[in-house]
Amino acid sequence: MKVVYHPRYEEVYENDPAAEAGRMESMLREITPCYDLVKPEPATPDDIRLVHTEEHIRLVQSTGLAYEIALLAAGGAIKSADLAAAGEPAFGLIRPPGHHASQGHCWGFCFFNNVAIAIARLRKEGKITSALILDIDLHYGDGTANIFNGVSEVTYFQPGTRDRRQFVDDISRFLGEARADIVAVSAGFDRHEDDWGGMLKTEDYQAIGRLVKGFAEKACQGKRFGVLEGGYNHDVLGRNVRAFLEGMG
Repeated sequence: MKVVYHPRYEEVYENDPAAEAGRMESMLREITPCYDLVKPEPATPDDIRLVHTEEHIRLVQSTGLAYEIALLAAGGAIKSADLAAAGEPAFGLIRPPGHHASQGHCWGFCFFNNVAIAIARLRKEGKITSALILDIDLHYGDGTANIFNGVSEVTYFQPGTRDRRQFVDDISRFLGEARADIVAVSAGFDRHEDDWGGMLKTEDYQAIGRLVKGFAEKACQGKRFGVLEGGYNHDVLGRNVRAFLEGMG
Protein backbone atom coordinates (compact mmCIF):
# COMPACT_ATOMS: atom_id res chain seq x y z
CA MET A 1 0.00 0.00 0.00
CA LYS A 2 1.36 3.36 -1.07
CA VAL A 3 0.14 6.70 0.32
CA VAL A 4 0.26 9.61 -2.12
CA TYR A 5 1.06 12.87 -0.37
CA HIS A 6 2.60 16.27 -1.01
CA PRO A 7 3.77 18.75 1.66
CA ARG A 8 1.79 21.51 -0.07
CA TYR A 9 -1.42 19.81 1.08
CA GLU A 10 -0.59 21.27 4.49
CA GLU A 11 -0.99 24.82 3.17
CA VAL A 12 -4.10 26.66 4.34
CA TYR A 13 -5.65 27.78 1.06
CA GLU A 14 -9.21 28.66 2.19
CA ASN A 15 -11.16 29.43 5.35
CA ASP A 16 -13.09 26.16 5.61
CA PRO A 17 -12.87 22.97 7.72
CA ALA A 18 -11.23 20.94 4.94
CA ALA A 19 -8.42 23.48 4.66
CA GLU A 20 -7.95 23.98 8.39
CA ALA A 21 -4.43 24.08 9.79
CA GLY A 22 -3.35 20.83 11.43
CA ARG A 23 -5.82 18.60 9.59
CA MET A 24 -3.32 16.89 7.30
CA GLU A 25 -0.71 16.69 10.05
CA SER A 26 -3.17 14.79 12.27
CA MET A 27 -3.29 12.02 9.66
CA LEU A 28 0.42 12.06 8.89
CA ARG A 29 1.26 11.33 12.51
CA GLU A 30 -0.66 8.06 12.28
CA ILE A 31 0.32 7.05 8.76
CA THR A 32 3.99 7.86 8.23
CA PRO A 33 5.32 5.18 10.61
CA CYS A 34 3.43 2.52 8.64
CA TYR A 35 3.37 3.49 4.96
CA ASP A 36 5.68 4.79 2.25
CA LEU A 37 4.77 8.25 0.96
CA VAL A 38 4.78 8.93 -2.78
CA LYS A 39 4.87 12.52 -4.05
CA PRO A 40 2.53 13.42 -6.96
CA GLU A 41 2.75 16.01 -9.72
CA PRO A 42 -0.05 18.53 -10.30
CA ALA A 43 -2.75 17.56 -12.76
CA THR A 44 -2.54 19.28 -16.13
CA PRO A 45 -5.30 21.48 -17.55
CA ASP A 46 -6.01 18.69 -20.05
CA ASP A 47 -6.56 16.29 -17.15
CA ILE A 48 -9.05 18.69 -15.57
CA ARG A 49 -10.85 19.14 -18.90
CA LEU A 50 -11.70 15.44 -18.91
CA VAL A 51 -14.58 16.21 -16.53
CA HIS A 52 -14.84 20.00 -16.07
CA THR A 53 -15.88 22.87 -18.31
CA GLU A 54 -13.56 25.69 -19.34
CA GLU A 55 -15.73 28.17 -17.45
CA HIS A 56 -15.41 26.15 -14.25
CA ILE A 57 -11.65 25.86 -14.65
CA ARG A 58 -11.36 29.64 -15.08
CA LEU A 59 -13.49 30.17 -11.98
CA VAL A 60 -11.26 27.97 -9.84
CA GLN A 61 -8.17 29.54 -11.41
CA SER A 62 -9.33 32.92 -10.12
CA THR A 63 -8.94 31.67 -6.54
CA GLY A 64 -5.15 31.75 -6.82
CA LEU A 65 -3.62 29.52 -4.14
CA ALA A 66 -6.65 27.22 -3.97
CA TYR A 67 -6.29 26.55 -7.70
CA GLU A 68 -2.66 25.48 -7.25
CA ILE A 69 -3.50 23.10 -4.42
CA ALA A 70 -6.58 21.79 -6.25
CA LEU A 71 -4.42 20.87 -9.27
CA LEU A 72 -2.07 19.07 -6.91
CA ALA A 73 -4.98 17.23 -5.27
CA ALA A 74 -6.23 16.04 -8.65
CA GLY A 75 -2.67 15.00 -9.44
CA GLY A 76 -2.60 13.01 -6.21
CA ALA A 77 -5.75 11.16 -7.22
CA ILE A 78 -4.28 10.46 -10.66
CA LYS A 79 -1.09 9.09 -9.10
CA SER A 80 -3.12 6.87 -6.77
CA ALA A 81 -5.19 5.56 -9.67
CA ASP A 82 -2.11 4.89 -11.80
CA LEU A 83 -0.50 2.92 -8.96
CA ALA A 84 -3.68 0.91 -8.50
CA ALA A 85 -4.02 0.19 -12.21
CA ALA A 86 -0.45 -1.14 -12.14
CA GLY A 87 -1.31 -3.48 -9.27
CA GLU A 88 -0.21 -1.39 -6.26
CA PRO A 89 -3.04 -0.44 -3.87
CA ALA A 90 -2.87 3.25 -3.05
CA PHE A 91 -4.48 6.02 -1.05
CA GLY A 92 -4.44 9.69 -1.95
CA LEU A 93 -3.99 11.67 1.27
CA ILE A 94 -5.01 14.83 -0.54
CA ARG A 95 -6.94 18.05 -0.18
CA PRO A 96 -9.07 19.86 -1.19
CA PRO A 97 -11.75 17.16 -1.46
CA GLY A 98 -13.68 16.74 -4.68
CA HIS A 99 -16.91 14.74 -4.67
CA HIS A 100 -19.16 17.85 -4.66
CA ALA A 101 -17.56 19.18 -7.86
CA SER A 102 -19.68 18.67 -11.00
CA GLN A 103 -18.75 19.55 -14.57
CA GLY A 104 -19.41 23.26 -14.13
CA HIS A 105 -20.13 23.76 -10.44
CA CYS A 106 -18.65 23.04 -7.03
CA TRP A 107 -19.51 23.49 -3.38
CA GLY A 108 -18.84 21.81 -0.02
CA PHE A 109 -15.12 22.71 0.18
CA CYS A 110 -14.48 21.11 -3.25
CA PHE A 111 -12.98 22.58 -6.44
CA PHE A 112 -12.15 19.77 -8.89
CA ASN A 113 -13.55 16.24 -8.71
CA ASN A 114 -10.39 14.32 -7.92
CA VAL A 115 -11.70 10.76 -8.15
CA ALA A 116 -13.69 11.49 -11.32
CA ILE A 117 -10.65 12.99 -13.03
CA ALA A 118 -8.55 9.97 -12.06
CA ILE A 119 -11.11 7.48 -13.37
CA ALA A 120 -11.71 9.47 -16.57
CA ARG A 121 -7.99 9.53 -17.29
CA LEU A 122 -7.61 5.78 -16.75
CA ARG A 123 -10.47 5.23 -19.19
CA LYS A 124 -9.03 7.64 -21.75
CA GLU A 125 -5.65 5.90 -21.60
CA GLY A 126 -7.27 2.48 -22.05
CA LYS A 127 -6.05 1.18 -18.69
CA ILE A 128 -9.61 0.33 -17.66
CA THR A 129 -13.02 0.16 -19.25
CA SER A 130 -15.25 0.06 -16.19
CA ALA A 131 -15.00 1.40 -12.66
CA LEU A 132 -16.86 1.30 -9.37
CA ILE A 133 -16.76 4.35 -7.10
CA LEU A 134 -17.75 3.70 -3.49
CA ASP A 135 -18.45 6.86 -1.49
CA ILE A 136 -18.35 6.52 2.32
CA ASP A 137 -18.44 10.24 3.13
CA LEU A 138 -21.24 11.64 5.31
CA HIS A 139 -22.53 13.66 2.33
CA TYR A 140 -23.74 12.45 -1.04
CA GLY A 141 -21.18 12.92 -3.83
CA ASP A 142 -23.51 14.77 -6.16
CA GLY A 143 -20.63 15.94 -8.32
CA THR A 144 -19.36 12.44 -8.97
CA ALA A 145 -22.86 11.14 -9.62
CA ASN A 146 -23.54 14.00 -12.05
CA ILE A 147 -20.29 13.56 -13.97
CA PHE A 148 -20.90 9.87 -14.60
CA ASN A 149 -24.66 10.07 -15.06
CA GLY A 150 -25.44 8.08 -18.20
CA VAL A 151 -21.98 6.47 -18.30
CA SER A 152 -22.92 2.83 -17.86
CA GLU A 153 -19.33 1.70 -17.44
CA VAL A 154 -18.88 3.75 -14.23
CA THR A 155 -21.01 3.01 -11.19
CA TYR A 156 -21.32 5.39 -8.23
CA PHE A 157 -22.60 3.95 -4.96
CA GLN A 158 -23.18 5.36 -1.50
CA PRO A 159 -25.37 3.63 1.10
CA GLY A 160 -28.35 5.75 2.06
CA THR A 161 -28.93 4.40 5.57
CA ARG A 162 -28.24 6.20 8.82
CA ASP A 163 -27.81 2.92 10.70
CA ARG A 164 -24.22 1.98 11.47
CA ARG A 165 -24.45 -1.77 10.95
CA GLN A 166 -26.73 -1.44 7.95
CA PHE A 167 -24.23 0.92 6.33
CA VAL A 168 -21.47 -1.70 6.35
CA ASP A 169 -23.91 -4.47 5.40
CA ASP A 170 -25.15 -2.46 2.40
CA ILE A 171 -21.57 -2.04 1.18
CA SER A 172 -20.97 -5.78 1.57
CA ARG A 173 -24.15 -6.63 -0.32
CA PHE A 174 -23.44 -4.19 -3.13
CA LEU A 175 -19.85 -5.30 -3.62
CA GLY A 176 -21.00 -8.90 -3.65
CA GLU A 177 -23.00 -8.20 -6.80
CA ALA A 178 -20.81 -5.61 -8.53
CA ARG A 179 -18.29 -5.97 -11.35
CA ALA A 180 -15.61 -3.51 -12.49
CA ASP A 181 -12.02 -3.23 -13.69
CA ILE A 182 -11.07 -1.08 -10.67
CA VAL A 183 -12.65 0.11 -7.43
CA ALA A 184 -12.12 3.65 -6.13
CA VAL A 185 -13.23 4.92 -2.73
CA SER A 186 -14.23 8.49 -2.02
CA ALA A 187 -13.09 8.11 1.56
CA GLY A 188 -14.74 10.61 3.85
CA PHE A 189 -14.39 10.09 7.59
CA ASP A 190 -17.02 12.55 8.80
CA ARG A 191 -19.52 9.73 9.52
CA HIS A 192 -17.48 8.80 12.60
CA GLU A 193 -19.23 8.82 15.98
CA ASP A 194 -16.98 11.68 17.12
CA ASP A 195 -17.25 13.67 13.88
CA TRP A 196 -20.18 15.42 12.20
CA GLY A 197 -22.09 12.23 11.39
CA GLY A 198 -22.03 10.63 14.84
CA MET A 199 -22.43 7.19 13.28
CA LEU A 200 -19.50 4.89 12.45
CA LYS A 201 -16.87 3.50 14.82
CA THR A 202 -13.17 3.34 13.95
CA GLU A 203 -13.35 -0.42 13.46
CA ASP A 204 -16.06 0.08 10.84
CA TYR A 205 -13.57 1.85 8.58
CA GLN A 206 -11.26 -1.13 8.83
CA ALA A 207 -14.17 -3.45 8.00
CA ILE A 208 -15.06 -1.33 4.95
CA GLY A 209 -11.44 -1.40 3.83
CA ARG A 210 -11.44 -5.20 4.06
CA LEU A 211 -14.60 -5.37 1.96
CA VAL A 212 -12.99 -3.20 -0.71
CA LYS A 213 -9.86 -5.37 -0.71
CA GLY A 214 -11.91 -8.55 -0.95
CA PHE A 215 -13.93 -7.22 -3.86
CA ALA A 216 -10.83 -6.00 -5.69
CA GLU A 217 -8.97 -9.28 -5.29
CA LYS A 218 -11.97 -11.24 -6.50
CA ALA A 219 -13.28 -8.99 -9.28
CA CYS A 220 -10.49 -6.78 -10.63
CA GLN A 221 -7.07 -8.29 -10.01
CA GLY A 222 -6.66 -6.36 -6.78
CA LYS A 223 -6.93 -2.93 -8.42
CA ARG A 224 -8.09 -0.51 -5.74
CA PHE A 225 -7.42 2.98 -4.50
CA GLY A 226 -8.98 5.61 -2.29
CA VAL A 227 -8.82 9.38 -1.98
CA LEU A 228 -9.56 11.54 1.03
CA GLU A 229 -12.80 13.50 1.10
CA GLY A 230 -14.27 14.71 4.43
CA GLY A 231 -13.31 14.20 8.06
CA TYR A 232 -12.92 17.13 10.42
CA ASN A 233 -12.26 16.03 14.00
CA HIS A 234 -8.48 16.06 14.16
CA ASP A 235 -8.48 14.04 17.36
CA VAL A 236 -9.84 10.93 15.62
CA LEU A 237 -9.21 11.53 11.91
CA GLY A 238 -5.74 9.99 11.74
CA ARG A 239 -6.83 6.90 13.61
CA ASN A 240 -9.81 6.40 11.28
CA VAL A 241 -7.72 6.80 8.13
CA ARG A 242 -5.16 4.33 9.43
CA ALA A 243 -7.91 1.81 10.22
CA PHE A 244 -9.26 2.10 6.67
CA LEU A 245 -5.81 1.65 5.16
CA GLU A 246 -5.14 -1.38 7.36
CA GLY A 247 -8.29 -2.97 6.00
CA MET A 248 -7.84 -1.97 2.36
CA GLY A 249 -4.13 -2.84 2.24
